[in-house]
Amino acid sequence: MPKAVNEAKVSSGSDTVTELVIVGGGSAGWLTAGILAAEHLSHTDTGLKITLVESPDVKPIGVGEGTWPTMRATLKKIGISETEFLRECDASFKQGSKFCAWQNGVIADSYHHPFSLPHQYATYNLAEAWQAQNRQTPFADAVSFQSHLCGGHQAPKQMTTPEYAFMANYGYHLDAGKFAVLLQKHCTEKLGVVHVRDHVTQVNSAENGDIASVSTQHHGKLEAQLFVDCTGSRCLLLGEHLGVPFESKKDTLFIDSALAIQIPYENPADPINSFTLSTAQSAGWVWDIGLQSRRGVGHVYSSSHTDKSSAEDALQRYLDANPGDFAKATEVRSLSFNPGHRQKFWERNCVAVGMAAGFIEPLEASALVIVELSASMISDQLPANRAVMDTVAKRFNDTFLYHWARVIDFLKLHYALSERRDSSFWVDNTRPENLPENLQTLLNLWRYQAPWHHDLNRSDELFSTASFQYVLYGMGFKTEPRATARRRDNQAKAEQLFAENTKRTEKMLSIMPSNRELLDKINEFGLQTI
Repeated sequence: MPKAVNEAKVSSGSDTVTELVIVGGGSAGWLTAGILAAEHLSHTDTGLKITLVESPDVKPIGVGEGTWPTMRATLKKIGISETEFLRECDASFKQGSKFCAWQNGVIADSYHHPFSLPHQYATYNLAEAWQAQNRQTPFADAVSFQSHLCGGHQAPKQMTTPEYAFMANYGYHLDAGKFAVLLQKHCTEKLGVVHVRDHVTQVNSAENGDIASVSTQHHGKLEAQLFVDCTGSRCLLLGEHLGVPFESKKDTLFIDSALAIQIPYENPADPINSFTLSTAQSAGWVWDIGLQSRRGVGHVYSSSHTDKSSAEDALQRYLDANPGDFAKATEVRSLSFNPGHRQKFWERNCVAVGMAAGFIEPLEASALVIVELSASMISDQLPANRAVMDTVAKRFNDTFLYHWARVIDFLKLHYALSERRDSSFWVDNTRPENLPENLQTLLNLWRYQAPWHHDLNRSDELFSTASFQYVLYGMGFKTEPRATARRRDNQAKAEQLFAENTKRTEKMLSIMPSNRELLDKINEFGLQTI
């Protein structure tokens, strides 16, 4: 038996947290391992001992996945080169999302949700001035240069911009399967994480009801003071063993099924979108994610409002209108899930991350950022011993119950604003009784004042009020503010800021390379390190 695995089986016999076992790999497991190992010096003799055990039979789907800009800081913290990441994960730059046919069902009806804040957002709220002038320019175009970059398939940085630095805020599109492989290699070779490929056959309880160890088929028992459940929707430790219930959100977010396919570009020189394209359908929507070598395309839908055959037809119509190299396309994969999350995420000495904690439709790519935030909070608040673990667990549960509620609010906002009434899916989505109470309260407020800094009350909000603005005014929402001296005086300043944004847009469009051009150069030469 390898020495590292023998070491992983030895418990300290103390309630001091010196050993941690992660059950399950994939992006969730390996991101958690990397964040914790980098912070807690797992590569040293005195650092936190981390073992990750995963089944050798479970293969990641790898259909393409989107991240938020937070991933740049996460990868840098873990110590992965951005050049290596882009090369190894078939990754590309993501500058936001584009939504088509969400408002009235016409493809030409579209808007952008860019990652960059509106111009001078910290000081001025341009939303009311933009709406007061009844501008024909789309909101994102009027207040940000980034939607223009997206429209031209342009990159968020130049070849001379160092790794992880930016000229326009960005995240990534990536191959999830290749990402997990890169993380695994880095964690085991550089960060001291012990990797066990084996089947977990049993979860064993301590006398006090905590998890004492997990039994494996070939490597015996793996003991630790803290366990992280990354076993996906099965939720082996937190759900099956500790009995933490699952809370379905199907009454609010109806989508519970997906069809996914990978399609190479027709031409290797085809443009690469720097946004996730989301095109609404009669009972869901289609995602289209551009990686370097292929696109990941899929249709998520509500099984209560359509059947699989009709969903397949809708996906095929989309593919016919947006062709790729179908001769090299993968088979369509079918997935189903129950949208929702656990009632608790940390119980006793076990915390769930990733799909074990919860999963809802991939609109706005919230899955990986919740993994990042979860792993970061576990790392920041890592309990010194069992005596303080329940206090940390309560903080963690309160924080992520709040985060999940806000994610659901924000995703539901996209549906609540739609004018579509062409199917029962859209009719049901806009019924007041199917809207979260907090979202209804905010929508009532925003009819009289545009979202801004006072509307959200936490420093760690997942979605800023700027994100709400992009969706609200992209979907045609009307705010009718009261006339005040401040708003009158701000109108002149707003004209100046709109003009500044126009000039900034012209400059950025003139100097930024295309995504394809920049990625090709990075593959050949690499980015400079900071």
